[in-house]
Amino acid sequence: MSTLSFLLIEDDEIERMKFQRVVSKYEPNHIIVEATNGEEALEILNDDNQPLPDIILLDLNMPKMNGIEFLTLLKNHDRFKYLPTIVLSTSNNHQDLLECYKTGIAGYIVKPLKYEDYALKIQSMVSYWESNELIKG
Repeated sequence: MSTLSFLLIEDDEIERMKFQRVVSKYEPNHIIVEATNGEEALEILNDDNQPLPDIILLDLNMPKMNGIEFLTLLKNHDRFKYLPTIVLSTSNNHQDLLECYKTGIAGYIVKPLKYEDYALKIQSMVSYWESNELIKG
């Protein structure tokens, strides 16, 4: 099992804490860097002192720059366009889903209301990426 580094882009503090809690419960060695919006995330990605994350987790509904705007910038950037990006959102709007996949996401997870369901989805996602050949490289 390899250690993963996540860039979690989420404006809701409770959601950030929930993600931290689930991931650290299953694998305490994973690294989670947090950004509260797309602009902050771009600053982190452009920081040469900071290694690029293995996976980006992105909320769609954020202030300043929404998730789809961030995704468009990310996928048009030579250095960042191949970073696996997973949308983690409360939106189950089919149009959002299509737009995100068109832009080039690696997955789309609708946040369930029940904590147990959320934990199960996050655990499954982390488990998948722990064994993914792209990340191992």
